[in-house]
Amino acid sequence: MPKNVATILDVLERAGYEASAYRTTRKKKSAQNEATRAAKEGFDLIVAAGGDGTINEVVNGIAFLDKRPKMAIIPAGTTNDYARALNIPRDNIAAAAKVILKNKTRKMDIGKANFKGGDDQYFVNIAACGSLTELTYGVPSEVKSALGYAAYLIKGAEMLPHLTENEMRLTYDGGVYEGKLSMFLLGMTNTIGGFEQIMPDAQLSDGLFQLIVVKPSDPVKVLKLMALALNGNHMDDPDIIYTKTRTLKAELIGKSKGKKLPVNLDGEIGDYCPVNFENLKQRIEFYVGG
Repeated sequence: MPKNVATILDVLERAGYEASAYRTTRKKKSAQNEATRAAKEGFDLIVAAGGDGTINEVVNGIAFLDKRPKMAIIPAGTTNDYARALNIPRDNIAAAAKVILKNKTRKMDIGKANFKGGDDQYFVNIAACGSLTELTYGVPSEVKSALGYAAYLIKGAEMLPHLTENEMRLTYDGGVYEGKLSMFLLGMTNTIGGFEQIMPDAQLSDGLFQLIVVKPSDPVKVLKLMALALNGNHMDDPDIIYTKTRTLKAELIGKSKGKKLPVNLDGEIGDYCPVNFENLKQRIEFYVGG
């Protein structure tokens, strides 16, 4: 990536920006803190060059501010789900940078997660919770490239002996679900792990999450649902709840109460249940392709 910095800076200067580069470090919140600093100093545009994790960090650095700069993306990760959703070229750094020259932007929804006793955290693509969550991010990119959706079935089969159910109460705009479940997904785009059929009705700027609740932990049923989901045929299955909502409250109840159940935000552990989610409609303006 460092060898491409000059190319990116050249494109930004052609677009009329006076640009500078910051190389992130392994230090926690490196990109997040730099994004906050740049925004508070009045920069008009922040370009996040990296994968979904880097984009998430930058978004967390500016989403809480009243005055937020625009964002652009240079995909340099393994899956690049968010770049895919924004139609940014994922195999050509220069082409991705030149998206900025076309001056086409879109105000994008941002998800906010509020954990008990913690700070607000933000996400751009997906929040996930439950024993199947690892399936969303646990498949190595080289395996996905070679095997496609079969890689997920293989990973799922590997996880089956360890599946557990959690008893939860999910309160969303359309109602309340109380009972056992193996996973819930709260999505903002139609692409998860490189697949575009899991949330086919997702809109990027409508202020609504796509909520999917997977009820069973029975191995046979889970394998069936996985196969259906990766081909987009899961929406009407009786073991699935699919709805749209602006908010979601997720809490453990019954025998699961008191468990330490992590919540995954854009592929990283955010914190633990309980959690309240809110969709921040059209919160950040992104450069988009297409």
